[in-house]
Amino acid sequence: MNYDAVLFDFDYTLGDATEAIYAGFVHGLTTMGYPKPDLEAVRGTIGMVVTEAYALLTGDHRPEEGQRFYSLFHPMARDLQAQGAVKLFPGAHELLKALKEQGAKTAIVSTKNMDSLHAILGNTGIGDLVDQVVGGGMGLPSKPDPQGTLLALEQLGVDRTRALYCGDTVIDAQTARNAGVDFCAVLNGTTPAGDFGAYPHVHIAPDLAELKNWLGI
Repeated sequence: MNYDAVLFDFDYTLGDATEAIYAGFVHGLTTMGYPKPDLEAVRGTIGMVVTEAYALLTGDHRPEEGQRFYSLFHPMARDLQAQGAVKLFPGAHELLKALKEQGAKTAIVSTKNMDSLHAILGNTGIGDLVDQVVGGGMGLPSKPDPQGTLLALEQLGVDRTRALYCGDTVIDAQTARNAGVDFCAVLNGTTPAGDFGAYPHVHIAPDLAELKNWLGI
């Protein structure tokens, strides 16, 4: 184990909240007069800031309409996630538990809102295995800005040279590069392995069980 801390994105890295997120998109878009969105189109935006995903799916880049969409999306998606509509990927609990037993620090750095993240941690039973959480609603710039990652490292008391960031999108790869930390891609999402070739990375893990083995824990 070569790292003192391992940081994770959440959506499509540690867990799958597609059901809740898609329901939020359906509610928000149809309320605003748009047709019901395609599931795969929504899946392709997971990991983006929600207002940016709205602009991508609709072509509407007006900030006030993006915020209107978010005000419709968030309560639906938040409540479903709080009610348990999130599944951890196989190996997530085992990986976090093994890191804890090794004495490594852990954190989640995500665009997902903090209230949703804390509800998920409680519902999935991994709250005690995650040392710090940085998410939406904290007033920080969104990824790939490195401030959230650097804040997590400061809270953990770990130097960036001793940290690994794991995520499923090129946004995560850019975030790690901007923060000056090692990056490992996890192929639980919609981004293929080849897309990470343009970004610095120390490993590409097909799943969390393989990541645990690669870390040697």
